[in-house]
Amino acid sequence: MAAKDNVRVDVSRTPVYFDAVPLVIVAALLLLTACGGGQFPQSIFTPHSDFSRDLNGLFKNIFAWAVGVFVVVETLLLIAIVRFRARAGGPAPKPIHGHTALEIGWTAAPAIILLFIVVPTMRTIFATAGNAPEGALRVEVIGHQWWWEYRYPTLGISTFNELHIPAKTAIQLDMTSADVIHSFWIPSLAGKRDLIQGRTNRIAFRADSTGEYWGQCAEFCGASHANMRLRVMVESDSVFQRWVDRQRTAPVAPAKGSTEETGQQVFRRSACIGCHTIAGISTAKVGPELSHVGGRATIAGALLPNTAEALHRWIRNAPAVKPGALMPPQNLQGADLDAVVAYLQSLK
Repeated sequence: MAAKDNVRVDVSRTPVYFDAVPLVIVAALLLLTACGGGQFPQSIFTPHSDFSRDLNGLFKNIFAWAVGVFVVVETLLLIAIVRFRARAGGPAPKPIHGHTALEIGWTAAPAIILLFIVVPTMRTIFATAGNAPEGALRVEVIGHQWWWEYRYPTLGISTFNELHIPAKTAIQLDMTSADVIHSFWIPSLAGKRDLIQGRTNRIAFRADSTGEYWGQCAEFCGASHANMRLRVMVESDSVFQRWVDRQRTAPVAPAKGSTEETGQQVFRRSACIGCHTIAGISTAKVGPELSHVGGRATIAGALLPNTAEALHRWIRNAPAVKPGALMPPQNLQGADLDAVVAYLQSLK
């Protein structure tokens, strides 16, 4: 018993075994999520414009060179491991220091590969510099915390968070910021451009097919950076023209005695009138214009669907939905809130 009491275990040399199954599962999940296809709304692998096709082609070109380099390097490494591994009683390895041909080779090869990458990269940079051809539709993009404003100077209209453009038409986006630095990014249509206060950056592209394309602010800009979303509606010429005509027309006045008329009266005496424009009602420019808010698919910087339930949540307490939102909670309850929501939904 005394001998047993004196036995000591060297814990530092005791092997520790980990269950590898959870690690394998986590690694597999990360791999699968990284290999997502083009069915996602913000995928760069589904180009729908000349700009995005140029970027996609450049990516594939550089990726092909990277794969080629990887295959060659790993093949040579495996050959070296197998052929020149240390063997018992084998001779000492022969040094290659001062091997002129070898040193020239491993210096020239990367330089040549970089040349094949630099040339197409520079060509793509100049091709996507933001210089649209004559006659392009020009849109002024202004980033706010945390929403987007779009002005069409040649059409005399403005819209917010949802950009409407015609398909197969050259588009010129002139972008700046009203506050901090933002970054405008629509993966399927165009690359990223920073929006900087006091400076104008540009994107030019031509969408090749109609549809709805999602985007995102790609530069951290505050508490609700992740909630600063955007949507681009690419439409046929006729659909786009009908949308323009609606934006140029003042909203229809609510019927006498209707819930919408009650909502208009509540809006007139609420704090909302101090921040938002509605044609014929108010001219404030602090927040997005609401003259045609009922015709938009989303609200709150494209964060929420434009439904009665979402409008109730947003009006009642916007910062609870979107942290840092400048719109304060509104003191509207019950029938008054219902009436304002009905009125806003009627503005199309």
